[in-house]
Amino acid sequence: MKKSLFLVTLLFLSVFSVQAAKVDTLMVNSPSMNKKVKVVVITPDAALGKKAVNCPVIYLLHGYSGNALSWIELKPELPEISDAKGIIFVCPDAKNSWYWDSPKNPEYRYETFVSSELVTYVDGHYKTRANRAGRAITGLSMGGHGALWLAFRHKDVFGAAGSTSGGVDIRPFPTNWEMSKQLGEFAANKQLWDEHTVINQIDKIQNGDLAIIIDCGESDFFLNVNKDLHERLLARGINHDFITRPGAHNSAYWNNSIDYQILFFSKFFF
Repeated sequence: MKKSLFLVTLLFLSVFSVQAAKVDTLMVNSPSMNKKVKVVVITPDAALGKKAVNCPVIYLLHGYSGNALSWIELKPELPEISDAKGIIFVCPDAKNSWYWDSPKNPEYRYETFVSSELVTYVDGHYKTRANRAGRAITGLSMGGHGALWLAFRHKDVFGAAGSTSGGVDIRPFPTNWEMSKQLGEFAANKQLWDEHTVINQIDKIQNGDLAIIIDCGESDFFLNVNKDLHERLLARGINHDFITRPGAHNSAYWNNSIDYQILFFSKFFF
């Protein structure tokens, strides 16, 4: 009886291991910054083994004070979601960079890293759909700004983009979140701030260039700038999903909102 139970348990574990997504924590080289950057990659079972198929990729960007582990800590179910939907998730550590190539700090070139160096690495080491139709990018707060910043400026790389609680216009917050370390003080560098805010990048896209989803909580301090971005996209005739729902700028909101963004990207991919 014990032997039979052991064999059943062993069989169950072997099946479970075959179906479990793989979570890698990597150090990816960045030639532009001359350093290695920590990246978490979650790979579904479908993209592993001898029968692996090419899977789409969602790049998930963390917020201010976050790191490469932020998303998997916030959403521990990501490996199960990866398996269920056949999607690779990539979560880079971008410090408090706001995902810019900083005009003030040459050691911070995270636009180049994420949009070029990291995409090249992931496509070279994983079974991906290595084109814009197989890539989406989104993030929370600072990462929401970063995702739209990168997608608007690199629509040849990303086919879909999102933002949840994103700081999509940085200028109302000139003393917050270390942005002045990357752009200089607002009063003396207003042009740089104007040039490095997402809301002033929408002239780089036309309707149909990107599949776009934007959401924000009704109690979020970024709500008004998100509504402004929505109105400007409407004025330019750029189709997008825009969602507000009850919630604040916190992990409970993001744990919920990312499910809807993943669904949106799944419809884009498949």
